Amino acid sequence: MEHLVFQLQAPLSSWGEPAVGEFRGTGEMPTQSAVIGLLGAALGLDRFDEAAHAALRDGYGIAVALLSSGSLLRDYHTAQVPPHAKLKGRPHATRRHELSVPKDDLGTILSTRDYRQNAASLVALQPRSGVTAPHELGALAEALRLPKFTLYLGRKSCAPAAPLWPQVIEAESAWAAFQQYTDRFEGAREKAATEMGKVPPLEPLSRIGKIAFDDHVIAGLASDLTVRRKDRLIRRQGWQFGDRIEHIALIPDTLAVTPAKD
Repeated sequence: MEHLVFQLQAPLSSWGEPAVGEFRGTGEMPTQSAVIGLLGAALGLDRFDEAAHAALRDGYGIAVALLSSGSLLRDYHTAQVPPHAKLKGRPHATRRHELSVPKDDLGTILSTRDYRQNAASLVALQPRSGVTAPHELGALAEALRLPKFTLYLGRKSCAPAAPLWPQVIEAESAWAAFQQYTDRFEGAREKAATEMGKVPPLEPLSRIGKIAFDDHVIAGLASDLTVRRKDRLIRRQGWQFGDRIEHIALIPDTLAVTPAKD
């Protein structure tokens, strides 16, 4: 079975949890909707192309391996906004239009936004059984190498810290694909060091602590915990998300993938 595996590393990332009032939390692992958005950006899909995003959602099972949850950063955020009444009859398709009202009409909203600092994960896609995937995994890998739109990890301020290094891997399960990926990654580091005659350009991948996967993934590991996560994309245009069942397998030290360091 083919898998597409890639890495997500960044100084800042934010994986949206259900927003309550002024608080915008983050999970420690990428959400399904974030992965679909990332793939859509790489392919150059219009963000309001509902059918194309639904095809990505329904065409693949997603598994995530947590390398590091990083540390929590909480941002006290303020933003100027006009009241809805002041926008009537005015174009406000952009932020510039929205702020074009007289300054005395602008108000301030407050919110608290969470980020993960120096978090890292691996993502594996499996084409779903009985469903025609909209793109070959090789085409998705090429799009992630040369994305049409800018990629970010949850928020526009969260740029990747390293190439996603997508790899198409033949493996019997997501767990086996993650193992192969870490071996390939370490081999590429060593080759680069030999060819360049200096320290490898990337740090080794950290130990995989746990993996999360949905019902459509052959994980290769038994689930230790099952949770309900509200990150299933319903309508991108309306920011509508539904519930999804996610299974979590904790990786004991006897199974841990820890690439050899120099």
